[in-house]
Amino acid sequence: MNRQTLLHFFSIYITPYLEEKSFIPQFNELLIQQTCFERTHLPGHITGSAWIVDSARTHVLLVHHAKLNKWLQPGGHADGDEHVLRVALREAEEETGLKDLTVISETPFDVDIHLIPARKELAEHFHFDIRFLIEANPEEKIIVSDESHDVKWIPLNNLEDWNSEQSILRMKQKLLRTN
Repeated sequence: MNRQTLLHFFSIYITPYLEEKSFIPQFNELLIQQTCFERTHLPGHITGSAWIVDSARTHVLLVHHAKLNKWLQPGGHADGDEHVLRVALREAEEETGLKDLTVISETPFDVDIHLIPARKELAEHFHFDIRFLIEANPEEKIIVSDESHDVKWIPLNNLEDWNSEQSILRMKQKLLRTN
């Protein structure tokens, strides 16, 4: 899924979620910018992430992000790579250690725009996140990267105890709708 396929995706994407609808024109505007896949592109840039679930769709794998101090799906910067699914898979492997990842669909599962707070080396900016549904085996050994404090399989039925942000809960709702 590169720039052209993303532009096509957003030209036909229909979602019942109002916040996602509001993101579509913003993604379209960003995607025509030459450097939108570079982390230096401000006020925001494309990122890719993986909503990793078990085969029973009862658990999701989250990382406790060290810099943001919250539980999130694995993901990160494209760093110039326009193939956002490849970015999501790379980040999932780097942040969890999992190697046996199955892509459920090459079409994005969810899209989100969220604010990243300023840090000493980087101004406040937005991540335009393209999220993919990925399946993994909970029995595979997890490795916690330097970017995280922890990585855990979280039961979907109490996901809100770990992260109650609308963006996370929307992915839970979508997953439950696909079962």
